[in-house]
Amino acid sequence: MTRPHVAIVGAYGSAGVAAAEELVDEDVELTLVDDGEPGGGLCILRGCMPSKEVLSAGAHRYQARHDHRLVGDAPDVDLEAVVETKDDHVLGFAEHRRAAVEEMAERENVTFHHDTAQFVDDRTLRVGGETVEADYVVVATGSDLNVPDLPGVDDVDWMGSRDVLDATEFPDSGVVMGFGYVGVELVPYLSEAADMDLTVIEHDDRPLDEYHPAFGEELLDQYREEFGVDIRTEVYEEEVEATEDGGVRVHLDDGSTAEGDQLFLFTGRTPAYPAGVDRTSLEPGPDWVDAATMQSRDDDRVFVVGDAMGDRMLLHNAKEEGYAAGRNILAAEHGGTLETYDPLPHKVMFSGLGVFPFASLGLTAAEAREAGHDVVTSQRDASSDGVFKTKDAARGAARLVVDADDGTVLGYHGLHYHADVMAKTMQVVLEAEMDVREIPDRAYHPTTPEILDGLFGDAADELWQ
Repeated sequence: MTRPHVAIVGAYGSAGVAAAEELVDEDVELTLVDDGEPGGGLCILRGCMPSKEVLSAGAHRYQARHDHRLVGDAPDVDLEAVVETKDDHVLGFAEHRRAAVEEMAERENVTFHHDTAQFVDDRTLRVGGETVEADYVVVATGSDLNVPDLPGVDDVDWMGSRDVLDATEFPDSGVVMGFGYVGVELVPYLSEAADMDLTVIEHDDRPLDEYHPAFGEELLDQYREEFGVDIRTEVYEEEVEATEDGGVRVHLDDGSTAEGDQLFLFTGRTPAYPAGVDRTSLEPGPDWVDAATMQSRDDDRVFVVGDAMGDRMLLHNAKEEGYAAGRNILAAEHGGTLETYDPLPHKVMFSGLGVFPFASLGLTAAEAREAGHDVVTSQRDASSDGVFKTKDAARGAARLVVDADDGTVLGYHGLHYHADVMAKTMQVVLEAEMDVREIPDRAYHPTTPEILDGLFGDAADELWQ
């Protein structure tokens, strides 16, 4: 019996390498393809890892500048040192990833092509000068920056997140389009580390608008008060034009304009696919992939994972999707039942330079009610907690969503100091479907997780009433 041949396009990325690791020890022929240079995946080289490197430098300056107990001028951020340190670290991380792929490539059943793949036909790829005919294909080709289709945008110089992470100098002012994950993280970096005057265009009345208003309103207040950012809300861009002095002017639908020396596009990402996909039966678009099994709806032997799926564009989801896709290929080959992937919503946004991150796990109150739950909620403000005051970080809030019938914790959402650290604790609470009345009240004192004890206690008290 001929063993199945699986081709993974995007093998250096988080999702692609996970699928490969799931399959490499099985009785399959494995072809790994990636043209990354130097290679290592989006998250490591241009995403979550390098961005946290640069944010940390801004965070140190912010905390030194913000603390009234410290005197003297705040230190300047050496952008050349920031970028040099970032490059040194992330290239090391990427080297580790490449080594894992190269080690797999030494196996008898594995071939690695450091080249570009393109579709010739369904599950037939052209890689360099070779044709690869596979029984299964895993598309793990990541995503590209989404450049908005606006008049004039192609006529001005703009910077995306990758450009910001590599830049060692910036002009005095800028206009930011896009205030989601990337914008929320990089705007305070540009303000604090690069000392820029920024105007941000926000389409809604507040960021984080799918969550309780306390979070979006706090983020607006914080960015305006702490970082001096001009945030225009409930407006849309209509046109972009270059100014006579080499800057940019963005025309907004309320009749106003936003001007600056530099345009920044933090406008999200769009899935990337191998060339030639139009020659196959695959039709990428909304819902073209079954998000539970990672199978393309057009060809059930093509699996799409990571950013290429167009949903759940987060590293931890990409890795879990890759592993699940590998197991599902084996199940499909042996006539078994495919597993479904239904992850707990779990995200962290390093807002406020990571000093005041936003963490969200599970359901919001609105989502819980829509799912049929009667809910109890509790909220604690960091400003009322003595521990946060002692840390000089008394901003933000945390909320808990609990099932009113059985006490099961359904969701946690927090925008405050150490919210990212508490995310793992709350993941365990939610995944274990713990009753809020049975969670131990024993955070070490004085530590910031005491805010969780407060949430648990307030919710439990309401349930006991």
